[in-house]
Amino acid sequence: MKRAQAEILREYGPFPGVDQVGGVTFDGQNVWFASGDRLNAFDPESGKMAQSIDVAAHAGTAFDGQHLYQIAEDSIRKIDPNTGSVLATIPAPGGGGDSGLAWAEGALWVGQYRDRKIYQIDPETGVILRTIESNRFVTGVSWVDGELWHATWEGDESDLRRVDPKTGKVLERLEMPPGVHVSGLESDGGDRFFCGGGNIGTVRAVRRPR
Repeated sequence: MKRAQAEILREYGPFPGVDQVGGVTFDGQNVWFASGDRLNAFDPESGKMAQSIDVAAHAGTAFDGQHLYQIAEDSIRKIDPNTGSVLATIPAPGGGGDSGLAWAEGALWVGQYRDRKIYQIDPETGVILRTIESNRFVTGVSWVDGELWHATWEGDESDLRRVDPKTGKVLERLEMPPGVHVSGLESDGGDRFFCGGGNIGTVRAVRRPR
């Protein structure tokens, strides 16, 4: 297993009226993040807020190329990013213990915080298709270039982990500095991960190893 210290490239925020960051996703242009009672989008080049949607946004956030998906308590909502309207709702597999959310291979991947699991679920029905075990509390989840990454946050420690999507075996770890926590996680498809700052209202860009 490869281990390295995470390289933080940039910190965004704090943002007005935001005291916590849950899920994080990227739509190809803007970074979206959940802050409890709304979804927010900012431009990662300028760092300026671009949009916000008033919707319950408690944990993970994902983007399928057209729609946003957002965990709100014990459900996952499909949202039109242009209008903010909720198009569909499915049950979340953890019944309220859900954390990260990602879209890949036509499915949603849902982190389970205290259960230390990642579920692959059907985005139409919420039916669980696959279960991956972790040995740490799971927060954000991200797929990039066929690799499954997830964030952990347990005690005062966080890291980013690349895991085998079939076995859950840890292949690579990026260790965050002491006291720096990761809630949501998403890749920009290139050299950056965007990491939610948890109970600090910031988002950090971390270099993705290539």
